[in-house]
Amino acid sequence: MPTSTTASSSNSPSPAEDLSTQEPSTREPSAQDPRASRVAALACGAIAIHIADIARRRGWPVDIHPLPPLLHNHPHRIAPEVEAHLGGLAAAYGKVVVAYADCGTYGALDEVCDRWGIARLQGLHCYDLFAGAERIEEWLADQPGTFFLTDFLVKSFDRTVWRELGLDRYPELRDDYFRHFTQVIWLAQDPAGELREEAERVAARLGLPLTVISTGDGALESALALLLAC
Repeated sequence: MPTSTTASSSNSPSPAEDLSTQEPSTREPSAQDPRASRVAALACGAIAIHIADIARRRGWPVDIHPLPPLLHNHPHRIAPEVEAHLGGLAAAYGKVVVAYADCGTYGALDEVCDRWGIARLQGLHCYDLFAGAERIEEWLADQPGTFFLTDFLVKSFDRTVWRELGLDRYPELRDDYFRHFTQVIWLAQDPAGELREEAERVAARLGLPLTVISTGDGALESALALLLAC
């Protein structure tokens, strides 16, 4: 990848209508448009900040276009939402990539990517992108009832998990939801300071023991490098 420019982040586009039947755009981006020499990364909002930091550090000419992280609570919406934004990006940028793993779409996102001839990040979910698929499989084989956290989930737990599950209104449902979980593993990109305290609070709210695994973002950086090379 060229290293003459740096990454920038755009605001998340407003929700668009479902364009899942739209044909891939054949329009070439204008050579006068500065975006024509850059890459658009349509990214999961839960990892968009990490991707922007990596791209900036590496000097990759990548613009981040984040989608709402709460789509993860409704994974059937991810593929249509991604496709709804691809036409405009493909018309403006020289290259478009999808910075999502499968994320519970059960292949629907791959169908969209295949239809548009673009690539996505490898892996079943963002946990693979931070810790590696083999380590995740090993932990789940040892304890299937493992609840994973990332830095994003630690920071946003009250909003993305507790409130989304209605536990702010019905806290007595906690044991029903988490009855079969046995541990919390925090895949920590930055396992220090207040965030560690927050991770401990999250585990305590779930009534589960916490294990902290320091991962950094090296695995995500490697996956992103492969994606941009496609």
